[in-house]
Amino acid sequence: MANITRFDPFGDLARFDALRGFEDFWRAPAMRAFWKGLPQEPEIKLDVSEDDKIYRVKADVPGVKKEDIKVSIDGNQVSISAEVKKEKEEKKGETVVRSERYYGTQYRSFSLGHDIDQAKADAKYEDGVLELTLPKKEGSSTKQLTVK
Repeated sequence: MANITRFDPFGDLARFDALRGFEDFWRAPAMRAFWKGLPQEPEIKLDVSEDDKIYRVKADVPGVKKEDIKVSIDGNQVSISAEVKKEKEEKKGETVVRSERYYGTQYRSFSLGHDIDQAKADAKYEDGVLELTLPKKEGSSTKQLTVK
């Protein structure tokens, strides 16, 4: 079984002695508390499975109307975008204590091993989960070249 490790984009930077304090700065308790308090942009999380004829994709897109989701297919490239509108307001009586808004677009694009038959592709959205059924295109086999 393979070991799973968390990717640290600043891990390589920590090797430089001049930047040693930089890594410690972001891990300090005060900075963690600062970043934790900021609202995070939502992300589209994916599960992709396949069999001989079909790819199945489950994408988490919570809090979005199905009319605001767009899926495009170009060969073996699949792109999912969703318009996100989130509003939260806390009141005490007539006074607004806190108001938070987030408007933006979530976007995720990925490549599959085979071209997709766009005419037979299907998308369904229910309870915050987008399910894509993407049939593999007939006759799109991989050609292996012999190196001379």
